[in-house]
Amino acid sequence: MKEIAFEEIDGIRIGNAQNLEGPTGCTVVICENGAPAGVDVRGGSPGTRETDLLDPVNLVDKIHAVVLSGGSAFGLDAASGVMKYLEEKNIGFDVKVTKVPIVCSAVLFDLAIGNHKIRPDKNMGYEACKNSELNKSCEGNVGAGCGATVGKIFEKAEYAMKGGLGCYAVQVGKLKVGACIAVNCLGDVIDPGTGKIIAGALNADRKTFACTEDIMLKNYASRKNLFSGNTTIGTVVTNGKFNKSQMNKIASMAHDGYGRTMRPSHSMFDGDTIFTMATGKVDADISVVGFLSAKVVEKAVLRAVKNAQTIFGYKSLSDL
Repeated sequence: MKEIAFEEIDGIRIGNAQNLEGPTGCTVVICENGAPAGVDVRGGSPGTRETDLLDPVNLVDKIHAVVLSGGSAFGLDAASGVMKYLEEKNIGFDVKVTKVPIVCSAVLFDLAIGNHKIRPDKNMGYEACKNSELNKSCEGNVGAGCGATVGKIFEKAEYAMKGGLGCYAVQVGKLKVGACIAVNCLGDVIDPGTGKIIAGALNADRKTFACTEDIMLKNYASRKNLFSGNTTIGTVVTNGKFNKSQMNKIASMAHDGYGRTMRPSHSMFDGDTIFTMATGKVDADISVVGFLSAKVVEKAVLRAVKNAQTIFGYKSLSDL
């Protein structure tokens, strides 16, 4: 097994657009030929688009893009720009009079950082598509990770840290599996190799970690609304051959990567979501792709915080 670039996966390309004044942005993963896809929404506060059509009982069997976006529910507008771009390229589900691009999307909450009036919109989604023509994966404060933050149990910026966008992919023989994740969790980010927190809620000294789970345990009787701006979203892509039902199962297995790296994950205050896409180039076993999906998600989460940069008072891992 060897590490490869996310954009080396056959049949896909990736692009980002962002506004640092926001700061916010969006990331698009495009499969022009269409890809059987799945989704698993685990968090209690999701913001999504076109997830119902990924149910295996429904008609459409392929999607053409996944959009990861900041801006909370406002950020779903970025998908309109992706649809515009793809329709111009004659890409989509053929309805005779035109082709309708099937674009799925999930958003994270980043309105609390910077200027909340600046959000990903149709123009930013279109720009991300134009940038995908370069097909270069970027990490840190880019795309959907531009305004992402982590460790927000105290609800004050000085005690939280900067999250970001991370990408990681592997190849085994001809099989390729990769993940693109925007990390914006309520809790802490853990390195599974050491079991230690590498980014999350800070103590008053802003140098050591407070441990979100310990704080929540001490206040277990409290029903305080911790909705201060969370949700980790991502896309797993493989060149394996799978149908829509199998891709939904792989999305479920991929969430193990969240469980290994974020504590807590899938809380009522996160909208944790993973989409999956299969470009159908090689035969592959679903269980193998499932555990590889969890692995690349895990690595992408770590890369997101390791490549983040300090912004708007939110410390990055490099500052510690």
